Amino acid sequence: MKIMVTGGAGFIGSHVCEALLKKGHDVCIFDSFNDYYSPEYKRENVQNVEATAIGTGTLVVIEGDIRDADALRQCFSSQKFDAVIHLAAYAGVRPSIENAPLYMDVNINGTVQLLECMKEFGVKNLLFASSSSVYGNNEKVPFCETDNVDFPISPYAATKKAGELICHTYQHLYEMSVACLRFFTVYGPRQRPDLAIYKFTDKLYKNEDIPFYGDGTMGRDYTYVDDTVSGVLGALDYVCAQEKCFEVLNLGESYTVPLSEMLTVLERETGITAKVNKLPVPPGDVNITWANIEKAKRLVGYNPTTHFDDGIKKFIKWFEKERGAK
Repeated sequence: MKIMVTGGAGFIGSHVCEALLKKGHDVCIFDSFNDYYSPEYKRENVQNVEATAIGTGTLVVIEGDIRDADALRQCFSSQKFDAVIHLAAYAGVRPSIENAPLYMDVNINGTVQLLECMKEFGVKNLLFASSSSVYGNNEKVPFCETDNVDFPISPYAATKKAGELICHTYQHLYEMSVACLRFFTVYGPRQRPDLAIYKFTDKLYKNEDIPFYGDGTMGRDYTYVDDTVSGVLGALDYVCAQEKCFEVLNLGESYTVPLSEMLTVLERETGITAKVNKLPVPPGDVNITWANIEKAKRLVGYNPTTHFDDGIKKFIKWFEKERGAK
């Protein structure tokens, strides 16, 4: 198949592209290479994908903004896609509070522009990257796809819930096959530098204070990137096999690691004792994320296998090699 991956130069996107190419698919990365974090990191990610593409499916890289209808239309008219994996978005809970209009514009308007192109060019298969943040401070754990998600507590979370609703609307009107994938705190090689595991590791090696929010009990369902990618590929196969469908799937590891334990594991694997700067929990941060993954197991064969400690070992090995940590 020929597959468009929006945000394909990013952390999760670059890993997804590598996996698609290894399966023999042709891939088109559509990415703005914006400066939310270093564009150079994203270009390095693409270089890794290009190295993977040797002897596999073909790779095309197009620099463009999902809000740009003309750029999207030109891309769709030249490539003839079988499916779209929509990962492009402005991410991050705390930055979304500081600049909600930007998040609404990119994550909602950009998604609409993409869906309009899919409608115009007859592309019927879509994976949409949603987020565990849509669950807000859901008191029932683990989180299930049937839980009420009408109470997001950050603009970012609200844009992801809105994206799911918009995808459902287009699926209903234009008989598409769609899966909305709720990612749970993905980590691993190439992780975004604004995320806690990367940020904590970087500050450990630099002997800088680590911003430690709350009392350490906040828990996250950390999911190793290879496990997330396996879920994405399983969902793609499922969606493309359906005449039309709409599914929401949790892609988590299905156990929760408290913040204090996460830091302890990083200290152990780096051999460095953290200098902690304790801070209050910021607005918009949820207390816990924890995925019920039974539906994903049943529908798309999702089966995460990477224990948190093992995943951190792999991340640290990558960080030391690629970021020059000593």
